[in-house]
Amino acid sequence: MNPRVLIAALAACATPLASQARPSTDVWVVPLTATGTAVSFGEPRNVTRRAGYDNQPSFTPRGDAVLYTAIGADGQAETWRFALPDGTPAQVTHTRESEYSPTVTPDGRSFSVIRVEADSTQRLWRFPLDGASAPALVLERIKPVGYHAWAGDHTLVLFVLGTPSTLQIADDRTGSSAIVARNVGRALVKVPGRDAVTFLQEGQGGAVRDSASGAAWITELDVRTQTTRRVAQPPPGADYHAWTPTGALIAASGSRVFVWVDGRWDVAADLARWGVRNLSRLAVSPRGDWLAFVAEDRASP
Repeated sequence: MNPRVLIAALAACATPLASQARPSTDVWVVPLTATGTAVSFGEPRNVTRRAGYDNQPSFTPRGDAVLYTAIGADGQAETWRFALPDGTPAQVTHTRESEYSPTVTPDGRSFSVIRVEADSTQRLWRFPLDGASAPALVLERIKPVGYHAWAGDHTLVLFVLGTPSTLQIADDRTGSSAIVARNVGRALVKVPGRDAVTFLQEGQGGAVRDSASGAAWITELDVRTQTTRRVAQPPPGADYHAWTPTGALIAASGSRVFVWVDGRWDVAADLARWGVRNLSRLAVSPRGDWLAFVAEDRASP
């Protein structure tokens, strides 16, 4: 099968990219207002609006643009970009390989991606934002990488495929890593203002089985001490979550966005009337004034 394929569903069965089918999805943005845990939204806009795979949004450091992955008719996955508030999509990378999950690095001068190399190896690479130099391999020995998040200037948290999948903390200077959890989900989210990342702790069959509730948990990893603590059980059907700069934890399922308030999930918005369905990936801008999300293409069966 063509190796230039979707990363979005790989965690569900912990298999390489080349074995996955790709859905038709769009990237949306919606104005966001957050004061503490009080969250409200404006009118969402479908930015990509096309048949095909548009996914994995992330913001630039100033919050003035969104990077995302788009797969063209040739099956090639490239990084695209649109400016806020009204920019149109523009292609950023033009490579022979496929790249996924573009994420600006802490120094603000480059963005990292999961690259599917010519032999289908999945490793972490870095591209200059200004296009002035060639891409460079970040972590030579760690593979196959599925997802990643920067937790510090040189510290990464990685979802590494396997049976089971593992969560690893890596250093881009030494190339070394340490396993800190197993059976983890696809969402890796930097906690604003802290040396921590949250992830979905899963288990055999898709959810860690807590004796009291039987639910998966959004779990915080302190990257300095490599310790974890449970934060909240996600709403039913919510595989992804995000944090606002004010400390609000949000999640999404179906057409609804939820916020964690006083130990429970409140519905912050239902976006169904704009044609939003099957919300998945979430990203909050650095200033907390935009939410980017992924939803199923309206034309999908």
